[in-house]
Amino acid sequence: MIDVDKKARQIINRDRSLQSDSKKTFGKEIFFRNGQLNRRLLASIAFQDEEKTQKLNRLVHPRMVAEVIEEMENARFSQKYPLVVIDAALIYEISIEQMFDSIIVVYTSLKMRIERVMKRDRQTRDEIMARVLRQISLEEKKKWADYIIDNDGTLEDLEKQTQTVFDNITDDIQVIRAIRV
Repeated sequence: MIDVDKKARQIINRDRSLQSDSKKTFGKEIFFRNGQLNRRLLASIAFQDEEKTQKLNRLVHPRMVAEVIEEMENARFSQKYPLVVIDAALIYEISIEQMFDSIIVVYTSLKMRIERVMKRDRQTRDEIMARVLRQISLEEKKKWADYIIDNDGTLEDLEKQTQTVFDNITDDIQVIRAIRV
């Protein structure tokens, strides 16, 4: 599995050119003294308005997409993996949906999303809403998805839905392999 958020953090932490561009755009204080990105501060600046969000996206997304494509291609050509999963929240926002055979949208109510992110990332409701308002709504994403998983229920419900989607996708892979033979 390729975690795109994690990949973006890795890119920012190692790409000196990107760090320099980010400092020029958002201020040198977005990095701690040890050189690591202060993600919370960058988010509070970048998600203040659409223009700043677009600046951040223009800096990070091209590098991130290039690395994701490279990693996907390496996985595909290695022929070690029958399935490559990309965990990415902004597939539609950065117009890369055509790169994938299937898109799965994991949906949860806004209230539940806010509660979970507040607990996980120790962010305020306002910080979370600033990000949410800069993204395409989950309702829209659900319309475009090949599969939808509802994550408002129990862990058992989530596991059942995930298994069903996995079974459907792997069945499709088996059909495609049979046709190629």
